[in-house]
This record gives sequence, C-alpha cells and structure tokens, in this order.
Amino acid sequence: MAQVQWTGGKEHWVKKDDVNLFMWEKKASPKVAYQGIIFFIHGSSMASQPTFDLHVPNRPYSSAMDWFSDHGFDTWTMDNEGYGRSDKKRDINFDISNGADDIAVGSSYIMQVTGVKALMFYGISSGALKAALFAQRHPECVAKLALDAFVWTGEGSHTLEQRKKKLPEFIAKNRRPIDRPFVYSIFERDHPGTADQATIEAFADAILTLDDSMPTGTYVDMCSKLPLLEPKNILAPTIILRGEYDGIASMEDLIRFYELLPNMNKQFSVMRGISHASFQQKNYMMVYHILNAFYTMPAPLYLGDDH
Repeated sequence: MAQVQWTGGKEHWVKKDDVNLFMWEKKASPKVAYQGIIFFIHGSSMASQPTFDLHVPNRPYSSAMDWFSDHGFDTWTMDNEGYGRSDKKRDINFDISNGADDIAVGSSYIMQVTGVKALMFYGISSGALKAALFAQRHPECVAKLALDAFVWTGEGSHTLEQRKKKLPEFIAKNRRPIDRPFVYSIFERDHPGTADQATIEAFADAILTLDDSMPTGTYVDMCSKLPLLEPKNILAPTIILRGEYDGIASMEDLIRFYELLPNMNKQFSVMRGISHASFQQKNYMMVYHILNAFYTMPAPLYLGDDH
C-alpha cells in the first residue's frame, strides 16, 4: 500500500474538553473573488483528508478542497473524534450526536480565527446527518447547508437493509475493521462502474494510511435510531444531493424531508451516473458545479408579501 502524505494546507488542533481534534485548512486563491468559508464533514468509513483532499494522478481536482479554494472559498475539514488523526482514546462508539458536538467545536474555532458569524457546510452520508443535526442545534452558525448521500427515516434504503443484518455485531463493539476490499465495496454495492479504478485505489491508500478500523456509532444510529432530525427545525438554505444510484436512501424518503424544510430557499438535485461517494465518482466535476452554484447564489431580495 502506498503511504499518502498531504501538503498545501495548514493543520490546526482544537480541544473538546480533553479530546484533541484535527482540522485541515486550505485558503482561498487570491486570484479570484472571495466567496466565503466551506466546512466539509466526512462520513462513517473514512477520515476527512481522504474524502476532501484526495490526489489522483491525471485526475484534475480530485481534491474538492483544492477546487473550491481555487474558486474563492476558504476550505476547512476535520477528523471527527474516533477517526484519522483525532483522538480515539475514549471507550465509546463515536455516534452521530458526538460528531455534531465535534462540528460545534470546530465551527466555533473557525469563526473565532476568521471573525465570520456563520459558515457554509457540506456533509456526506453520516456526515450529512452530523451537519444537519448541528444545523438543527445551532441555526445561527449555518449560512448554507449541503446534504449529500443523506438519509432521513431510512425507509426504502437498500444499503441500510443489508447493514442491519450485522447490527448486533455493531452494537457489541465500538469499532469495526476496514481493509482494501471494504473500500472496494463502497463502489460495488450500488452500481459498479461509477468510479474509475485508479481513483478507488488512491482513495483506499489514503483511507488506510490513517485508519485500519472505524467507529460503529454512526452505523448503529443509521440502522436503529432514525430519524434523528426534525426537518422543520433546519432553518438554513439547504440543498439535498442524491446520486442516481445511491442506495443509502430512497428518493421518497428524501423528498418527504425536503418538502418539510421551512426555508423556501432550498434545492433538490439528482446527480446523474453517481452512486454513494460523489467526490470519488467519474462525474465528480458535476458535483462541484452544483455545489458552487448553490454556495454562490445571491440571497433573494424579495421574500413574498407574507414576509
């Protein structure tokens, strides 16, 4: 396995009580108009840098952080407790609520060092649940919210239906082992062919450089505790992104959630030819453009007579 090193960014460390959390920052290019700050939140089975700062030969901008930095955004991400470089010492399973607590600490730090009052967020899979739960708890801190590979109640989810078969095992242990075949399974379970092999191999190298096991908490939550959110309490402008082939949530589940979001500045985007890990798919540049359009869209001037 090739060991992966990350360059071009700045590492930060923040404290959640006595827990050390790793954060990674890449600044906006000074060559373009400044667009604000995006805080990227990773999912259940990989840390932050493999997900958002991946580098693949002959695949331009495999790093979402690089693409958005070159388009005027300060980009930040963090390893949730139990993942990557962040502490793994506590005897807990690092569930979604704990991840939302991490986001609160990380967001507070970003706002403190930059002086901004609200951030733009992107969360994928369980990271979308963590980001949405944070937005529900701290609406004043969220300027815009992007939820990718999201799930609400879990009804009609093919992925969670299969995962529930191992729920007793996940409940019994705080961590689950991962290896290269596991990473392959992320791309094989829904629709093989949506990602190229070189990207999958680079992704596996990056993930396995940092971790050989992952917490079980998000799996337990997604298999046995959904729904974790009340959509009417998510007040920020929100976009829901759903890969055409993604098995984590049914279209009906996501549309019901979308309909209940109270802010009419909202979008629902189906991404053609994409399964679960959208930034590692063949159609990844399409995802960047969808997000960029959402993040840079000006606020509406007219809100209707009832406002």
